[in-house]
Amino acid sequence: MRQIRKKQYKIYIVLTFSKTLLSRVIKGYTKAEFAHVSLSLDDRLDMMYSFGRLNSYIPFWGGFVKEDINYGFFKRFNDTKSAIFSINVSEKQYKHIKKIIRKMNENKKNYKFNVLGLFMARFNIERKKNNAFYCSEFVKYVMNKAYIQLDLPKITKPMDFFYHQKLNLEYEGLLRDYNK
Repeated sequence: MRQIRKKQYKIYIVLTFSKTLLSRVIKGYTKAEFAHVSLSLDDRLDMMYSFGRLNSYIPFWGGFVKEDINYGFFKRFNDTKSAIFSINVSEKQYKHIKKIIRKMNENKKNYKFNVLGLFMARFNIERKKNNAFYCSEFVKYVMNKAYIQLDLPKITKPMDFFYHQKLNLEYEGLLRDYNK
């Protein structure tokens, strides 16, 4: 009897350090190698999702963003260091993530960057606000909503993904050199 194999899906967790003033401040107080995290649904990373700058020149004007390794912020800061991880997910989980992201994108004007939450995380104090996230808060939220069990800390930082045992390191180096 022939066995039917289910199609395997992968999502990608992209950690970055861009050398911007905000990234250097975050790195200064966390002593961590990476200061930002994004989520991608494909290995090309031509569409990543996160909470970050709405304009690459204004660090605290943020919200739900679509990022691309070849355009916008990452084109401007082309010496960005990265670590790219993958995790296998079911078709149901993958479709659920797509639905969450689609809804956030359709209603992005309703989402804000959780600036205060970002800085309070430094002191291990959680500051939740409806429809407001910082990058690692967003990635954790999406994973939880899609029933992907990563057991991340209550106050999640980008490096919590770096050290996670369930994630597979795909690449580490300059983001601009990925997939070349």
